[in-house]
Amino acid sequence: MAPLRSRILIVDDHALVRDMLSQRLAQEPDLEVVGTAQDASQALDLTLRLQPDMVVLDIDMPGLSVFDAAQRIREESPGTRVFFLSGYVQDGYIAQALQARARGYATKGGAPDGLLTCIRKILKGGTCFCPEVRSRLEITADGPRLAACVRTRAQLLTPRELEVLAYLAKGLAKKEIANTAGLSVKTVEQHCTHLMQKLDIHDRVELARFAIREGLVQP
Repeated sequence: MAPLRSRILIVDDHALVRDMLSQRLAQEPDLEVVGTAQDASQALDLTLRLQPDMVVLDIDMPGLSVFDAAQRIREESPGTRVFFLSGYVQDGYIAQALQARARGYATKGGAPDGLLTCIRKILKGGTCFCPEVRSRLEITADGPRLAACVRTRAQLLTPRELEVLAYLAKGLAKKEIANTAGLSVKTVEQHCTHLMQKLDIHDRVELARFAIREGLVQP
């Protein structure tokens, strides 16, 4: 009888990245790519249908926030481990990944062998962060978190407030944010009020600049 293979879903808005990663993992006898998706909405739908062992998620993709999707995957498919693979190492991204309780975070520029090591470590129940991310973390009794020396005001925000902030920075109107995130306009307005109060920023342009500095969106 052939050994069981761990089932993996790959999510990236660049077809080339999806194809290259799929082909590389297909060479491993203990790993199986069961599907690919080009955004977080597709990732969520496929995860709930396929129940993979792991979802490898890009971060900077259009549409539904990947961090919101990761949170829902954790809640609705608890056996699926979330692993972020990004081209960016930003404190804001790292903080949101930790808040979503991702099992790992690595950069796309890392060596393929290192990526495979991370994937297998997470599949065995561990966590794995690339050196660039690990150097910015401290391990506590409650798990990893950003080290005190790199924490920012973004840490004051809830995952949903961070999501709304990212949408605002991308230029979405409150009604568009509500439709994209599955919220009421009133709830979006409440989140906007809370994040402005917490950040002491009351101008949308300045909010966008803050979001870019924190790596929540790309300029």
